[in-house]
Amino acid sequence: MAYKTDIEIAREAKKKPIQEIGARLGIPETELLPFGHDKAKVSAEFIAAQKDRPDGKLILVTAINPTPAGEGKTTTTVGLGDGLNAIGKNAAICIREASLGPCFGMKGGAAGGGLAQVVPMEDMNLHFTGDFHAITSAHNLLSAMIDNHIYWGNELGIDQRRIVWRRVMDMNDRALREIVTSLGGVANGFPGQGGFDITVASEVMAILCLATDIRDLQERLGRIIVAYTREREPVSARDLKADGAMTVLLAQAMQPNLVQTLENNPAFVHGGPFANIAHGCNSVIATKTALKLADYVVTEAGFGADLGAEKFMDIKCRMADLAPDAVVIVATVRAMKMNGGVKKEDLGAENVAAVHKGCENLGRHIANIRSFGVPAVVAINHFVTDTEAEIDEVMAYVDRQGSEAIVCRHWAEGSAGIADLSRRVAQLADSGMAQFAPLYPDEMSLFHKIETIAKRIYRADEVLADKRIRDQLHAWENAGYGHLPVCMAKTQYSFSTDPNLRGAPTGHSVPVREVRLSAGAGFVVVICGEIMTMPGLPRVPSAEQIRFNDAGQIEGLF
Repeated sequence: MAYKTDIEIAREAKKKPIQEIGARLGIPETELLPFGHDKAKVSAEFIAAQKDRPDGKLILVTAINPTPAGEGKTTTTVGLGDGLNAIGKNAAICIREASLGPCFGMKGGAAGGGLAQVVPMEDMNLHFTGDFHAITSAHNLLSAMIDNHIYWGNELGIDQRRIVWRRVMDMNDRALREIVTSLGGVANGFPGQGGFDITVASEVMAILCLATDIRDLQERLGRIIVAYTREREPVSARDLKADGAMTVLLAQAMQPNLVQTLENNPAFVHGGPFANIAHGCNSVIATKTALKLADYVVTEAGFGADLGAEKFMDIKCRMADLAPDAVVIVATVRAMKMNGGVKKEDLGAENVAAVHKGCENLGRHIANIRSFGVPAVVAINHFVTDTEAEIDEVMAYVDRQGSEAIVCRHWAEGSAGIADLSRRVAQLADSGMAQFAPLYPDEMSLFHKIETIAKRIYRADEVLADKRIRDQLHAWENAGYGHLPVCMAKTQYSFSTDPNLRGAPTGHSVPVREVRLSAGAGFVVVICGEIMTMPGLPRVPSAEQIRFNDAGQIEGLF
């Protein structure tokens, strides 16, 4: 049976005017800033006026560790939002915006798939409403002001060897990871070493996604540490008087974007921080706005639950005073087989033994979510190659863990294929069973926070950190940053720091290579193993397939 591509399905969508979607949530036309007919930003004034309304139920969609087989976390998030509306609930979804780098690289877009998509799919995966461009501009304005300050006399005494603020662009370009700047003589400044990260790795992105309003945004931007003096004193964006102009550039980007699903249900798509180097969740302001306007809000967190869900709970919920009412853990039979040792090219053949072995990874995530005090259900995202025996093996395994799994066919059937999960999630969210608590308290030492995550979530035996790193953590504690949460940056493919170690490894160590203070965002980044903040394009990038067809329609996006 031949299936239509995601972009073909999206192109046939019967979209409603965005004003109708806003009206579903009680947003007047006058409070929407339209970008064409099918997308709009919600005004800051309207959002502020909702602060005394009660919150709806918050549902987090997370997943097992990602595999090349694909898990469909965003597809499930969109499908569940449609499913809840289809059974008569007032629901909205909140997801992240897509980065251009992965779209033109290998991963593709971030708008869901099959019959569980957010539209307009092409716009969402390209320039959308310009938020990422605004973040790139604000970030690079700060870079320019650092160099300009040094050029005109360096009143703050910045040590050019200790500039920690790199430039960004929203594209995968390995040639820009490490560069030399200001060549060409006196008029161009002082030569120095620099580099680029991808925009989603910018602290400005993390700040925009954690800020509660425009004043909070400027306060956080001002706290960004960009460099150190020869005396090792920090220099901030506020010291450079850059925070005001950066805020102006970001003012419109701070307003959440409203779009719709294929089934014309409301979707907030806003922000997109890296799930390794940052917290990997959509914006606080979008989530809180949705909670004021809908009875159920379905959101997602990046990568597997060991990264995304942990950071959602320990960073986003902690900072924004949020508490999830239920969690959905997405898994696929194909991914279970890969975790059980099957190669990607062999996934089409039935292999119940490999499914059984690979379920260890799912079991670890179920246990971890329980440790946060939130009820969870497993969504088996169905693929047409799944056999009944393989599905039964996953169902039986989850049952033995004291949890439950529900087969979902939203990719092929839309909301009708996820009705069972929708009903169960609504029951869990309404049950009052959730007793949410973060993994560690604010007052715990920074290194102890790192150890807590490594041992309780990753099941590591130890954290390896040399004296330089421990001294740096102590120095930040003495400077008043000890209360901050930690943001673990490691591979998404494994509970360990080795991307090839699948399943549910134990007895491993977590080596800490570097720690970075994101004073504006409000967390300490702990880099474990090799983490790439500027990806490169693969040998055959997706960009080679993206073009206009003879009808003037975009082809190749997925």
